[in-house]
Amino acid sequence: MQVGSRCFLLRGAVAAVALQHRKPSLGLLPGLPVPRSCSQAPALKMEMTGMSLKRGCLVVEDNDSEAPAEETKKQKVSSECYLTKSQGGLESDYLPTSKNIPGPLKAVSVEKEKKNSDAQLEEQVEEEEDGLSEEGEEEEEPESFADMMKHGLTELDVGITKFVSSHQGFSGILKERYSDFIVHEIGKDGQISHLDDLSVPVDEEDPSENVFTVLTAEEKQQLEELQLFKNKEASVAIEVIEDTKEKRTVIHQAIKSLFPGLETKTEDREGRKYIVAYHAAGKKALANPRKHSWPKSRGSYCHFVLYKENKDTMDAINVLSKYLRVKPNIFSYMGTKDKRAITVQEIAVLKISAQRLAHLNKCLMNFKLGNFSYQKNPLKLGELQGNHFTVVLRNITGTDDQVQQAMNSLKEIGFINYYGMQRFGTTAVPTYQVGRAILQNSWTEVMDLILKPRPGAEKGYLVKCREEWAKTKDPAAALRKLPVKRCVEGQLLRGLSKYGMKNIVSAFGIIPRNNRLMYIHSYQSYVWNNMVSKRIEDYGLKPIPGDLVLKGATATYIEEEDVNNYSIHDVVMPLPGFDVIYPKHKISEAYREMLTADNLDIDNMRHKIRDYSLSGAYRKIIIRPQNVSWEVVAYDDPKIPLFNTDVDNLEGKPPPVFASEGKYRALKMHFSLPPSTYATMAIREVLKMDTSIKNQTQLNTTWLR
Repeated sequence: MQVGSRCFLLRGAVAAVALQHRKPSLGLLPGLPVPRSCSQAPALKMEMTGMSLKRGCLVVEDNDSEAPAEETKKQKVSSECYLTKSQGGLESDYLPTSKNIPGPLKAVSVEKEKKNSDAQLEEQVEEEEDGLSEEGEEEEEPESFADMMKHGLTELDVGITKFVSSHQGFSGILKERYSDFIVHEIGKDGQISHLDDLSVPVDEEDPSENVFTVLTAEEKQQLEELQLFKNKEASVAIEVIEDTKEKRTVIHQAIKSLFPGLETKTEDREGRKYIVAYHAAGKKALANPRKHSWPKSRGSYCHFVLYKENKDTMDAINVLSKYLRVKPNIFSYMGTKDKRAITVQEIAVLKISAQRLAHLNKCLMNFKLGNFSYQKNPLKLGELQGNHFTVVLRNITGTDDQVQQAMNSLKEIGFINYYGMQRFGTTAVPTYQVGRAILQNSWTEVMDLILKPRPGAEKGYLVKCREEWAKTKDPAAALRKLPVKRCVEGQLLRGLSKYGMKNIVSAFGIIPRNNRLMYIHSYQSYVWNNMVSKRIEDYGLKPIPGDLVLKGATATYIEEEDVNNYSIHDVVMPLPGFDVIYPKHKISEAYREMLTADNLDIDNMRHKIRDYSLSGAYRKIIIRPQNVSWEVVAYDDPKIPLFNTDVDNLEGKPPPVFASEGKYRALKMHFSLPPSTYATMAIREVLKMDTSIKNQTQLNTTWLR
């Protein structure tokens, strides 16, 4: 299954190493980032406020600390959008930075870590928020980002070695501001998604706007605790002060619409009227909104366009679900989008009205929901046709001729369709090594690779967890060192506590399936990158007899007499598996040699555990972006936006005007990519730069000065 184009663009690690520890991503598939393992967190969401890709000099700039208001607004909760304490406070939508703090920033949790017995451990893990605990957080000696990342990966380590173009590379600042990177999803109909309509479809069956204000904050908290089974009471009674039928109707509607799973009735108690809320259908009601409350004439799914700034897709859905008081799994989408960007994509949600969704626009900063419609079906991962990117490379050093050559090459030839660096992590233990051990059925090695101490970018509590594990091999003791237990390490330790050290397979199985499969997909990607580099080195950029092309979904060989009927853009190469064929030239033997060196049998890629059997797939080796355009502009203020967003256009803001001359020059790029391709690799081809964080940080050890 293919998923959305990825765009992890050389993001630094510092703020996220300290701050980013959230729930594992759902629906991880080829082309998606690695799971939010504590050890892999830097690989996923490493957010540096600015990274200058300069040959021989890396400048890391704290640009967002003085960003204008639109990029530094904190999320606020209005009186109409009450979020109870038990749901946790929402994090702000900007990266806290400081010119005077050279070390990792401390994060503070919403709630302190509760000290539970081992018997309560599983329940605690299900209940806890994914913030960091205040307990166990100690002052640590600040370590420079370059030192943290010196053990990370370079492109060479994962087989990314070739370029297709002959132009001279140049430097520029990539993602200096998250608004320098805009992603618009391309839907299954081929249309680029835009947020351009905030109106709500008129529906007479929608409740009045009063449902959002009729309940007090205390009543909302009591109702939510009832909804989430967090109190011992079987019901909550709300006295009706103004006893009118209209007022009672609004309260009934408010409870039923804001707290899915609860039913209401009116009771007389000692001459007073009370509306009593109670559970309708047990714990399943939260995940399955009440059927009878939804108009039969309306499609079951509300589709909408989500505009978000500086949040990844799953984090955004978690925020929306908390405000709506529903489970995140009633949302569906076609592809995930990265955090450090402005992204626009389609989302579908089961039986939540457009009215309720639109109300969130009054509550949340850095989110906008619009273009509402009711449909019969949800969205499915991989249904999108791709993503359209608008990217700014600031402070470029290339001449106009260099830029012209680079962009013409990108438009006419394209770039090598490598899997980008975020596919492999950045710590001293790459994700493909874990995947290789899984395929080898070496479960002790899998456990060791995930849990053992390692050099590089690690949080202090995770270092202590690893040290405890190395010293005692006691999963419960090591787990107690982790304030964040939803990461891969915490999940594996919980599995080892439950199943024992002699049943590592079952213990590993506690980790969500898609996160487990990420490891073996990473190994496939590692092999594919290396083989494609060898194919281009040995045979260049022309199709040759024995290459593979797709006819429909079936791979066939290029015969000698058909070579002239194909171009390099038609050629595919396989990700290793039991259901693929390999080229009929020496690259086929290179595949065999690489897997043999890794103690794997290329002729038997079925695993005794079905989940880990690899069927394989085919991937084009060269991608030519569509809708490519570019412009070099001059500017003086590095803080000004260089193009309008959808929200800017909705608000009627005029587009930026550029002078003929300025202190700086920027390259504005527009291009579209198909699913499962990496914008990182397209920009790598333009700049001719190693995109690994390790390589960039080694050029200069200055960080946040």
